[in-house]
Amino acid sequence: MEVDDRFVVVTLIEGEVYCIEDLCTHDGGTLGDGEVEGNCIACPRHGAKFDLRTGNALTMPATEATLSHEVKVEDGKVFVQLAN
Repeated sequence: MEVDDRFVVVTLIEGEVYCIEDLCTHDGGTLGDGEVEGNCIACPRHGAKFDLRTGNALTMPATEATLSHEVKVEDGKVFVQLAN
């Protein structure tokens, strides 16, 4: 999904909507095509895992979190406030 010229990953986990930057901090690849398991997404390039709720890097080779963005849902519409 694109928000203000930036790509993000929006997910629904246990009834809550979350949004992280569509960016692997290991090598700049996209996360959006990665495999999702529970609350984690794996980078399709090198397998680094990120928490979809927080953006935290969970496994090597990524050591830094990707940005997490604020999300709210109103009248069935999803609104994303991008972090800097």
